Amino acid sequence: MKKNILFIVLLSFISVVSFAQNDSTGVKVKDYPVNATFESGYLIDAQTVIVPEKKTLEMVIQHKFGTIDQGSTNLWGIYGSSNIRIGLNYVPVKNLEIGAGIIKRYMTTDLDAKWTVLKQTKKNSIPVSVALYGNVGIDGRASKDLADTVSVASPVGKVNSFGFSDRLSYFSQLIIARKFNPWLSLQAGVSFSHYNMVKYQAAGKPYDHDKVGVHFNGRVKVSPQGSIVFNYDAPLKIKGISEQNGWTSQYPASKPNLAFGYEVSTGSHAFQIYMASTTSLLPQENMMWNQNEMNTKGFAIGFTITRLWAF
Repeated sequence: MKKNILFIVLLSFISVVSFAQNDSTGVKVKDYPVNATFESGYLIDAQTVIVPEKKTLEMVIQHKFGTIDQGSTNLWGIYGSSNIRIGLNYVPVKNLEIGAGIIKRYMTTDLDAKWTVLKQTKKNSIPVSVALYGNVGIDGRASKDLADTVSVASPVGKVNSFGFSDRLSYFSQLIIARKFNPWLSLQAGVSFSHYNMVKYQAAGKPYDHDKVGVHFNGRVKVSPQGSIVFNYDAPLKIKGISEQNGWTSQYPASKPNLAFGYEVSTGSHAFQIYMASTTSLLPQENMMWNQNEMNTKGFAIGFTITRLWAF
């Protein structure tokens, strides 16, 4: 609760910052947003504060190969099991983006929205950019493939039939970013993930339905079109919202995700190739279930492609 209050206070403080500043004569000087805090609305598999211009359509292709632990046997995961997401996003009004996507794993459909609340300005009358992001994931598996799961509606025992609401999961995030100079941009965020349906374990307990996480991302430009990019996502162990008595091998806690890669961008598209210690492409799945270690057994090769069309 204290953390939630802190973030609300922080957001309220930022939201009252003036959109204009005075010069030495006391005359208001118009301030303009900084350009290209990030090159895309996606940074590897995370969201950035960027929302394209109004009436822009964005296509997103995300692909993660299998983990590299088998080495040359399966070409470092390229011939292993893969996860794929294809999405479309549209900006109907200024600073608001809505979208939908389909994911190979669990035949998931996701619906999402992102709103840029504040934009950093060149004269620092607004020192940071702030965005709110949220999505709803819909598990598309057949009921027979959902054995050993439990829903919020039936927290005791296994569920033998599944309603539509049992298939839903949610992710919400507050993102704060700053472009420090032409080559360095950083952002941080806090998120809340929830699953209506989770796996049922022995000893009469399911996995947790809720998870709070923190995120840190950045971009370092090394050429006019090239940048080094990275993500770090850390699920928090908060016993107050946990349904477990402790995190043991029977009820393992989700592990952090580290990703780093290289981005090439133009005015209308961005291509990122990277290594990440998770194979998920749905943020709440990453925060809730990731069990990959940050070592040679847990990393997987991936890429993200975004393409913009203006209408």
